[in-house]
Amino acid sequence: MRWAVGALLGISLSVTAAEPPLRFAMPDSWAMPMVQYERGRPTQGILYDIMLSLATQVGVPAQFHVLPRTRVQSAMEHGEIDVRCYAAQSWLPNQSGDYIWSLPLLFQRDLLVSRQGSPTSVEAKTLPRQSIGTVLGYTYPTLQPLFDSGQLQREDARNQEQVLEKLLAGRYHYAVSNQWTLDWLNQRLPAEQKLQGVAVLQEQQVGCYVRNDPNVPVQRILRTLLRMKMSGEIDDIIRLYTGSSEGKP
Repeated sequence: MRWAVGALLGISLSVTAAEPPLRFAMPDSWAMPMVQYERGRPTQGILYDIMLSLATQVGVPAQFHVLPRTRVQSAMEHGEIDVRCYAAQSWLPNQSGDYIWSLPLLFQRDLLVSRQGSPTSVEAKTLPRQSIGTVLGYTYPTLQPLFDSGQLQREDARNQEQVLEKLLAGRYHYAVSNQWTLDWLNQRLPAEQKLQGVAVLQEQQVGCYVRNDPNVPVQRILRTLLRMKMSGEIDDIIRLYTGSSEGKP
């Protein structure tokens, strides 16, 4: 019996070892606390930890592909990537290909942010003509009419962290930031320099989607994501980096 159990375990490990790695999309526009990049490779962060835990629990190696944000969907369509996380179907209205979406896993809140000394509450549509900090390639539906009319102008930076650094340096009076990055940065600033959210621009549930391919363990991935969400593991990872859970409305 002991030999039989050992043999079965050996077969199981061989099968797992033979499975290809799970290839994750990592947009280079992400910054902490989502992901930290060192020499072009992800090393820590909320999304990195979630993806690494997912692959480990599915029983396959994780492989991270750092790409420009504009290349991610093309890489999915060409079979170069298996899983993309931190996405919403409304962001991809013209999505082509065969994919299966997870349940909502994370809550994203986009804020209009300013330095201290500015009004603590504003309406974007009442702002005078000016530039505001934005991330290159990101879309901001609630602000797009103001960009189109010329009332507001985008000043793009490569990632969210750089946008807030330019705000701190006084390059502009307002910037757009997600709640996580704002919380992460404020943890590291003295009280008199902390940035403040002055308007909620958009709130949205986001999740992951998986390329529906026979070589990808799609159902194991989706079941594992569900278990990670229901067990509180995902909220624990968020809390580790931001000091709070995902902050549902």
